[in-house]
Amino acid sequence: MRRLFIVAFGLLLAACDLSMTQQNKYGTETPASLWNDDSSARPLPAHVIAQSDLAREQAKKSPPPVTPALLSRGRNRFGIYCAPCHGLAGDGDGVIVHRGFPAPPSYHEARLLAAPAQHFFDVITHGYGAMYPYADRVDPHDRWAITAYIRALQLQRHAALALAPEAEQKLQ
Repeated sequence: MRRLFIVAFGLLLAACDLSMTQQNKYGTETPASLWNDDSSARPLPAHVIAQSDLAREQAKKSPPPVTPALLSRGRNRFGIYCAPCHGLAGDGDGVIVHRGFPAPPSYHEARLLAAPAQHFFDVITHGYGAMYPYADRVDPHDRWAITAYIRALQLQRHAALALAPEAEQKLQ
């Protein structure tokens, strides 16, 4: 009796195909009786933005107004995403450079001082040289905030005393 049970159990297991090569599944937008609306596609969760969303595309094209809140957000995001390579002051002397990785350009060189703000936004979005794209990590508003902060770093380094006459009194 025991042998019969073992043989029957072995035949039962041999008949099972546990591969995942054949699955019952629904195609995109096909009718399905599984849900009340007879659709296999489910509605998007709240706060989900499609990649082709017009508002998101518009945010990529037009920078927000520069405010202290935007600069603060830009400083925060710059410290997270940019400073490890570009350094806290934007000189291209971040931590990774000290570990042997090639140095990125300084934000204070003439070429980048003359570059439009859109250039920085595009580089963050698409990458450049050894820098990989950050479009999937940094949303467009934060990319503009980082761009504004980069401009603030550039202005800070190259500011003339005539732009801040009250600073002259504080320096004496």
